[in-house]
Amino acid sequence: MTKLLVIRSSANGAASVSNQLIDSYLAAVAAHEPGVEVTQRDLDRDPVPHVTSATLAGIGRAAPETPETQAAHDLSMQLIDEVFAADTLVIGLPMYNFGMPSTLKSWFDHVLRAGTTFRYTATGPEGLVTGKRAVLLAARAGAYAPDGPDFQLKHVQTLLNFAGITDVEIVLAEGLAYGADAASAAIASAKAAIDRLVNVPA
Repeated sequence: MTKLLVIRSSANGAASVSNQLIDSYLAAVAAHEPGVEVTQRDLDRDPVPHVTSATLAGIGRAAPETPETQAAHDLSMQLIDEVFAADTLVIGLPMYNFGMPSTLKSWFDHVLRAGTTFRYTATGPEGLVTGKRAVLLAARAGAYAPDGPDFQLKHVQTLLNFAGITDVEIVLAEGLAYGADAASAAIASAKAAIDRLVNVPA
């Protein structure tokens, strides 16, 4: 049975295009593979706290244990366990000010943990989260050329690759602020891409 870990990061709730794409993806997967197991993290409803000086030691740096560092450690391990338990990570990825939402960055800060999800070797860093794939369901108001100010997809791909997840599929709805017709066309195109992605044999 396929296990999905779904990460929602939009602050727009039901109006969010990335959330709509997640819903479309889950519906397509359920139709294609009944019984799929889904774990969801909604970082808007239940945000992962940002790292502070009081909690940094809990996610990988040695320091005297405090209630704050222990809580950070426990949350970090819970999030990491969810990643290792999944076959596929499905990440809803809106663009905020050319990058990912800060809530998603905080999730990555807790998941990318030296010695657990990656390690340093004599030849460089090595990702330890292997044998998995990720699907990025991305949305953004503008449209960007290959060399434009896109720190959204590139940053998330880099973090996933660093952890060892190199099989990354991207579905993108962009130009959403270019009028109702353009937004509708972009969303329809993204949903068609989701259907193709789900129905293509792995």
